[in-house]
This record gives sequence, structure tokens and C-alpha cells, in this order.
Amino acid sequence: MKYRWELLLWLSLAFFFNQADRQIFNVLLPLLRHDLGLSDVQLGLVGSVFVVANGLMVPVAGFLGDIVSRKRIIVVSLFAWSLATLCTGFGASLLYFLVVRSLATAVGEAFFFPSAVAMLAFEHEKTRARALSLFQTSVYLGLIASGWLGGALAEQFGWRSVFWIFGAIGMALSLALSARVRETQPTKPEKAAPKAAASQIAASARTILSQPVARYIALASAATIFVNIGYLAWMPTYLFERFQMPLAKAGFASMVFHHALAFVGVILGGMISDRYAPGRPRIRMEIQGFALLAGAPFLLLLGRAASEWTAYGALAGFGFFRGLFESNLYPAFYSVISPRYHAAASGLLIAFSFLAASAAPVLLGKVKETAGLASGISALSAFYVAGAVAVFAGSRRLC
Repeated sequence: MKYRWELLLWLSLAFFFNQADRQIFNVLLPLLRHDLGLSDVQLGLVGSVFVVANGLMVPVAGFLGDIVSRKRIIVVSLFAWSLATLCTGFGASLLYFLVVRSLATAVGEAFFFPSAVAMLAFEHEKTRARALSLFQTSVYLGLIASGWLGGALAEQFGWRSVFWIFGAIGMALSLALSARVRETQPTKPEKAAPKAAASQIAASARTILSQPVARYIALASAATIFVNIGYLAWMPTYLFERFQMPLAKAGFASMVFHHALAFVGVILGGMISDRYAPGRPRIRMEIQGFALLAGAPFLLLLGRAASEWTAYGALAGFGFFRGLFESNLYPAFYSVISPRYHAAASGLLIAFSFLAASAAPVLLGKVKETAGLASGISALSAFYVAGAVAVFAGSRRLC
């Protein structure tokens, strides 16, 4: 029993750096644009290609997580994306960032989540929603830290040092995980012949895609990921330019109000659903649908905020209901998927969501150059409404 919580701690630390390494590039966009002469569309392209590369590789990572060592995947993934983050600090051109940031970092990060979440789900059978909710808080803490530390370090030492510091810490952490994490899988991974492995992958895909409820959850997930990716890519820049904030303040403010309340939402949502789900299977998806409908007005307000504190309030409300939705994403998804396919299912869900949402950074970059970034932020509210429609439709298919 003690080990399952230690596992949560180590994987949460790794996930913290997964999200921090991913976000620091977005925090530093104003400096990159100034120092390297890159346009908003070019910077958005780096983000969009990152999402596409990550989305394409996550299914591969998920299927491998069901047939080979999940521990090995997690350790190698952490080391690889941290090395790529460190190397990002040497960038000087769009092509370099597309190769090192959009491809190398994205591919390295793609292999972590499916195996990590499957490990936790296996160890925390009776405390699954609680454990996965706590795991999800690493996203929020990592993004808050990157927003504040990234901006502060860049102002003090230059933007390149930020990538070097975060990358080096992640590489060191991979060694600690290698020593402390042990393998936990329903069945012992075996070396399979290519034909047998292909057959298993095909069987996994058929099983997952045949679940109608899972398809509705995937649609809702794609809608929310589009919003999240667009928000993460451009919110620091939005506050920096709209309210003339220092970069460290803009980076911190763009993350802390949103993710502090998301932390509350994800914990609350996990506790409620774990308590009532045994008697009402629909409760997880009903919470998700309510969260998206309630969160949409805050996104609309965010793009129309006339003052810093109005923007902070909108970020907080948006964050709380985002956390409420995310607390039940994987518990709801796993409720209709066999445990033996959890890693593969996670990979497919992430891939679909990320590929569907991959255009968000470059589209918002284009909107920024034409109608203004405020209009693009407000328009994201429509995706929350669409996601709510999908998740409520899916909940009707549950008994």
C-alpha cells in the first residue's frame, strides 16, 4: 500500500517537469520574437508542429506501454525530453526550433503519459480517481512554476539559461526514477514477434474504438485540449501586451490564478465522483458536462477583460471548471475500457485530442495578426459548449 503512494510522488515529479518544460517556450515567446525576429505565425507554427508530433507518437507509446516495460519507457522518455529541452537553449532559427523543440522534445514527452497513467491506474484500483486527480495537479504546479520561474530567470540570465536549467534537472530526475520505480503491469511484458505484436495492437485498437461512450469522451477531450493548447501558447503574451506587464509577472499571472483554482476543481471532482460513481455510473460524465458549460462564460469574459483583476477572475473561473472536467476524464474513459488496454487507450485518446487541437497555436497567431488576440481568446468558449454537448450525449449511453 505504501509503494502506490510513493509511485504517485515520483511520477508526479516527472509530470511536473513534463509540463514545465513544455510551457517555458510559450512563456518566452516575446523574447524569442524580439531576439530572433520570428513572427507570431512562425512561433505559433512551432507550437502546432509540437502538438502534431506529440499526438502522432502517443498512440505508439500507448501500445508499447501494454507490451514492453512501462518503467523503462518512463525513464527513457524523461531523460530524452529533458535533453531536448536543454538543447533548445542553443536555438537561433525557426528550423532549429522545429527540429529540436517541435520534434525531439515532443516525441520524448509523448512516451511518458500513457505508461505513467496506466501504472497509477493499476496500483490504485480503489483510489483511482483520487490518485489520478493528484497526478493531474502536477500539470498545474508545473505550469505555474514555468510561468514564474521561466520569466524571472529569463529576465535575470537570458532566455537560453531557462532551457538549460530545466533540462538539466529533468535529466537528473530520470536517474532517481530509475532507482525507485518498479515495474507494475497486469502481465509481465514479453518480447513478441513483430507479427504477434501487430496483431495485439490491432486487437487493442478494435476493442477501444468499438466503445461508443469512449468516442463521445474523445470528442469532449479534443474540444478542451484545443482550448488548453491555445490558452497555454498565447496567454502569457496576451497579458504581457494587453496590460503592459513585465514578462515574469505576465508568465506567473497567466498560470497561477488559473491553475490554483484548477487544483481545487480537480481534487473536488475526484472526491465527488469516487463517492457517488458506484451507485451512479453517469456521475463522472455529468460532472464533466456541467464543468464545460459553467466554464464557457469565463473564457468569453477573459477575452473581453478591461482590467488585470477582471482577467485574473476569468482565469480563476475557467481554471476551476477545467479542473472539475479533468478530474473525471480518465476515470470516465477507463470505466468502459478493459484494464489490459489502458495504456493503449490513453495513447489513442491523447493522439486524437492533440491532433484535433494541433492548429490552435498557429490559428490564434493568425487571429492575433488580424482581429486581435482578445477575439481569439473569447472564441474559445464555443469549444467548451461543443464539448459539453458531446459528453452529455455520451452519458446517455451509460446505464
